Amino acid sequence: MVNMTVKEILSATGGKLLCGNEDTVLEHISIDSRNMKGNDLFVPIIGERQDAHHFIGQAFDNGAAAVLTSEHDAMESFKPWIRVEDTKKALQAIGSYYRDSLKLPLVGITGSVGKTTTREMVACALSACYTVYKTPGNHNSQVGVPITISEISPEDEIGVIELGMSEPGELTVIARIAKIQMAVITNIGVTHIEQLGSQENIYREKLTIQDGLMEGGILFLNGDDPLLKTTKAKEGCKTIYYGTGENCDYRAVDVRLEEGFPAFTAVFGQKRVPLRLAVMGSHNVLNAMVSLAVASECGIPMEEAAECLQEFTGFKNRQQIYDVAGMTIIDDTYNASPVSMKAGLEVLGSITKAERRIAVLADMKELGEKTRSYHYEIGEYIAEHPVHEVVTLGELAGEIARALKEHAPHILVKEFMEPELLVSYLKTELKEGDCVLFKGSNSMKLGPVAEQFYRL
Repeated sequence: MVNMTVKEILSATGGKLLCGNEDTVLEHISIDSRNMKGNDLFVPIIGERQDAHHFIGQAFDNGAAAVLTSEHDAMESFKPWIRVEDTKKALQAIGSYYRDSLKLPLVGITGSVGKTTTREMVACALSACYTVYKTPGNHNSQVGVPITISEISPEDEIGVIELGMSEPGELTVIARIAKIQMAVITNIGVTHIEQLGSQENIYREKLTIQDGLMEGGILFLNGDDPLLKTTKAKEGCKTIYYGTGENCDYRAVDVRLEEGFPAFTAVFGQKRVPLRLAVMGSHNVLNAMVSLAVASECGIPMEEAAECLQEFTGFKNRQQIYDVAGMTIIDDTYNASPVSMKAGLEVLGSITKAERRIAVLADMKELGEKTRSYHYEIGEYIAEHPVHEVVTLGELAGEIARALKEHAPHILVKEFMEPELLVSYLKTELKEGDCVLFKGSNSMKLGPVAEQFYRL
């Protein structure tokens, strides 16, 4: 936030100043009492497990300049305490208030798979001509988005904001806070189907990103996705399709993998731009195409955006590749769904120098009542691909192992329930010439396991 005062916080939230000076200047918002950047407003969120109001004292000790509260009616303090009905809703109101003071356009990214990589690649393409602000980390929720927006500075010329969703109505809330000029939907998968019930429900919820799409805005849709390829933007907004099919406005042709790295020609109208990505996997072709589309619609020549994209090398825990002790380690442990699991396995299969290809796979979470069948399908998929050994972690991943035993008995399968036993086995099993993929949902904590092998 740029010099936002307590008085403005009161205006945004309709809150009551219990004590302190309303002219106090605030520069940041924090929901973590342990971490303050300077002149922070501490917002204590009431969660399922604990109420952060208990940590207000700690927040002040660590440098908070003011605090919201929904549990105090009167205080005596030289620092401002602001009484509100609901701290989370007040945080959202502050985010919306601050957004209204900003003039820069925002691109909102949502989808079942690939939001974060798409966010990073879109920001990369836009950086060819603009100073770009992007969502830090995974701050894409009802709490994270207002804080993300509050960190936009006057120097930023365009923003790329990741908008997540795990329950009905959530995307509408954060999209309306963000007030975006461009919206991207990467795909409609089965992530969070446990909470939303069906893929059709997920589709309907993802479309609510348009509740925050401003008049005259653009909706970018994956033209290769069965549910999105015939979808149209709401009235008053423009639809642009990207992908590999003839129906796409921005289209990738001559797609191929060169040692796992996608190479293709991007086509828009009469313009053709060849490029080769520095991130692996054919799924990144679509991420690149929407990045080129957004950049082009923002006035950036495709050639310039493509030059930036060819320098993009990804980021931690998302198909990061390490060559260590004669082995190739693929760390793709940030999260997992059936689509991203298959994409990771495709990358594993594309490493031609591998003497053995080994997949270390953990549970995929939040897939609903068909969870076990989704895991079994991964095993069936592996059975038809060049994998020498599969090592599983977790009960659900055991379904991958079961499918392999039934359909590909020639593939060695090892099953583990504890990360420590898995690590012990791999330390004796892995050798020079191996290519190893680590892939699983973030909650399975496979990332620290993978790290033990590329930080030898």
